[in-house]
Amino acid sequence: MSFMTRALAQTAPLCKTIRGMPFNRGLADGSLPRAAFQHYIIQDAHYLEGFARALALAAGRAPDGQAVCQLAASAAGTLQAERELHAHYMGLFGVDQDQFAATRPSPACDHYTSFLIATAATRSTAESVAAVLPCFWVYRDVGRDMHARATPDNPYRAWIETYVSDSFDAAVEQTCALAERLHDAATDPTRDSMYALYARSTLLEWGFWDSAWAMREWPNPTLTGEIA
Repeated sequence: MSFMTRALAQTAPLCKTIRGMPFNRGLADGSLPRAAFQHYIIQDAHYLEGFARALALAAGRAPDGQAVCQLAASAAGTLQAERELHAHYMGLFGVDQDQFAATRPSPACDHYTSFLIATAATRSTAESVAAVLPCFWVYRDVGRDMHARATPDNPYRAWIETYVSDSFDAAVEQTCALAERLHDAATDPTRDSMYALYARSTLLEWGFWDSAWAMREWPNPTLTGEIA
């Protein structure tokens, strides 16, 4: 059984849940509150920087030149996309640089990026690729589902179309192919770890959208009197 076949079968119920989350339903029908989207794009920009760092670390530990080039190019492309995409949408939806700079990564964002970076720094390239892969696959899966339901006048339609573009589809397929190649060459314990890491990242994808819907931030105990 291929890596993706088994990984997708194991995470299918969770992916179905992700497609039906309130945040993603609101994006699809255009009803998502503007403040929730503003919170989301700030956190997504923070996330993509950490994601790019994980890809760069994985590239440095890759077993061959082909994998080095692919992962390094993905890291560079992620940072470029973050700058262009978020500069555009932050401006479009009224998020200025001061607001972005003053907003810390949320607990969900910090947890996810820390997990990816730690995995890339301490595990094999095969495991690292398995961990970053849900960001590619799940976003395309959700994007396709939202695009099929989005109305032409949806204020978030252009954002949704990013994740059904030919360029993003190619990036997903290339990363899947790399995961399959590394899986085929891996030992059984590494393969088991790949499945576990893929499932963990899929759960963290759910957590990221759940946090965006609730607009969660770090608690401040000094405001509640819990710290004297």
